[in-house]
Amino acid sequence: METFYIFWPGGGSINRGAGQPVFEYNEAMTLQEFSADALKRKMEDAIMENAGWISFARYMDMALYEPGLGYYNNGGIILGRDGDFVTAPEISALFGQTLAHALVPLMAQSAPRILEIGAGSGKLAHDILEELALLGIHPEHYDILDLSGNLRLRQQQMLTGFPQVRWLDRLPDTFTGVIIGNEALDAMPVQRVKKKNGRWHELGVSLSQGHLVSVERPAKAGLLEQIAWQIPDADELEEGYVTEVHTHACAFIRSLAEVQKAGEGSAAIFIDYGYPAREYYLPERNRGTLMSYYRHRSHSDPFLYPGSQDITAHVDFSALARVAVENGLDVLCYASQAGFLLAGGITDRLLRLSPEDAVRYLPEARKAQMLLSPAEMGELFKVLVFGNLDLPAQLAAINRSDRL
Repeated sequence: METFYIFWPGGGSINRGAGQPVFEYNEAMTLQEFSADALKRKMEDAIMENAGWISFARYMDMALYEPGLGYYNNGGIILGRDGDFVTAPEISALFGQTLAHALVPLMAQSAPRILEIGAGSGKLAHDILEELALLGIHPEHYDILDLSGNLRLRQQQMLTGFPQVRWLDRLPDTFTGVIIGNEALDAMPVQRVKKKNGRWHELGVSLSQGHLVSVERPAKAGLLEQIAWQIPDADELEEGYVTEVHTHACAFIRSLAEVQKAGEGSAAIFIDYGYPAREYYLPERNRGTLMSYYRHRSHSDPFLYPGSQDITAHVDFSALARVAVENGLDVLCYASQAGFLLAGGITDRLLRLSPEDAVRYLPEARKAQMLLSPAEMGELFKVLVFGNLDLPAQLAAINRSDRL
């Protein structure tokens, strides 16, 4: 069996010595196995360079986004039937078509521009732009901000017919139009915390006999402030309670608010699975919401396949809404995905197919049921809309922001 060595010029951030073989690859290994091994070694180095401990947020960031090695950047198949999970746009074009109709009254108040955060395969952008074209609306720009180089290639292939699509490497300084994000916030790194001996501890990552393990240490002042700000009645939660604190998502919404305020009017629509705070931090949810997904199977061990599995946490919509308001924006709407899609006319889109044409209609009807059913995505997924525009009538009718 032949063995190959991959050299990291000058030692780089790997810190294994200039000109020394860093990662070992042999012909019996798959590329995914090689990537996983290389990523684990980088994690080990990061832990050793940080006195034997890194935050869980740092670990999650590396596991998902490390260039060339993380889950979203290592070339693996992520979305669709052959991947690890399927998102609403992959289920049915009805999702993007209906979202397009929700964008129209918002763009009419601002500008015909769209910025999508985390665009997946590009299917949502494709369906939105096709539907808007049917309505005679042609956005000046459809910008995409995505940290995954792997997914960017798929997006470029999907969107070759839409010259107004542009890819960004960072948030713009200012934006006027509508910002959208479908399942973008759940993949942002979280801090994990645990109630122990009457006070909060942070759960970080260390090494034990060559394995990545969770290790506790007393939470520092900044994290304690975030816990007190985010978790209602945090001091009343039971001993041993484990949950997540969404520092990265909150920081992102704070940055987004600055971009929106610098523009001439905008709204942001985020669709994701999650809860308002009073449902997120229930006593019975005492192990948190962190989950991992590998080949369409879910489990609770974030250390099982680093770089080869998705790691997510449910979204705390109350925290994100509060950040938006504290940074000068209005919460325009909070609703279930089912309520949002029904108000947007998803049944009208479905009835473009005749119910008498069972071969075409029934499969689409089943897909619509997946998007709407409380037992599927309809109630678990929520929609949060915030910005500095007026609330359109179709959103006012379903607004449940009092639940935040």
